[in-house]
Amino acid sequence: MTGPEHVHVQTVEGFGTVTVRPVDPDGDAPLLHGWVNEERARFWGMVGTTVEQVREVYAHLDSLDTHHGFLIARDGEPVALFQTYDPGADRVSECYEVRPGDIGVHLFVAPGLAPEPGFTGRLLTALIAFSLKEHARIVVEPDAANEKAIARLVRAGFVLGPEVVLPEVDLPEVFIPEKRARLAFLSR
Repeated sequence: MTGPEHVHVQTVEGFGTVTVRPVDPDGDAPLLHGWVNEERARFWGMVGTTVEQVREVYAHLDSLDTHHGFLIARDGEPVALFQTYDPGADRVSECYEVRPGDIGVHLFVAPGLAPEPGFTGRLLTALIAFSLKEHARIVVEPDAANEKAIARLVRAGFVLGPEVVLPEVDLPEVFIPEKRARLAFLSR
C-alpha cells in the first residue's frame, strides 16, 4: 500500500517490495553524497561534491515542476537514486524529436550492495512500471562510454537510438558539462 510519502510501491516476485519516494534534500543529502562521490559514480557527474552541494542540487531539483528526484528502496533499504524529467524542458530536446508522453529517466544504483545476479533488471521492472504509469515512452541518455549501462538497457527492452552530444548547461543554479550520450527508448 502506498504510504503518504511513497509515490509508487510494487512487489517484484523473487526480489521484494520496491518503493519510490521523493528525495528529501535535507535528510537524504548525506546518504546520496556517499553514493555519488565514489569513482564508480563518475558518469553521474557529482564526484567531488560536498554534502551541502548535493543538498543544493536536490533542493533545486525539488523546486522544479519538470525534473524530479526519487529515493528507491527495496524492502525498506535504500538501493538507488532515480530521476525523471520532461525531455521537452531538458537539453536532450536539442538532440531528438520529443513526443507527447515522453519521460526521461536517470538511474543510479547504490554502491556497496552485495553482488546479486539480476538485481538491476528486477529493479528496472518496478521503475519502468512507475515511469510508464502516466507516460507513453521512456527516453534515456547514458554516457556513450558507459557500455555496462547501455547493455543493461538493451536487456531491459530499450531500443538504441543515435549517439548524440548533449550541450553544456551553464545557469546560475546549475552547471552541467557537455556529454556524449547514447539515446535509447522504451515504449509502453
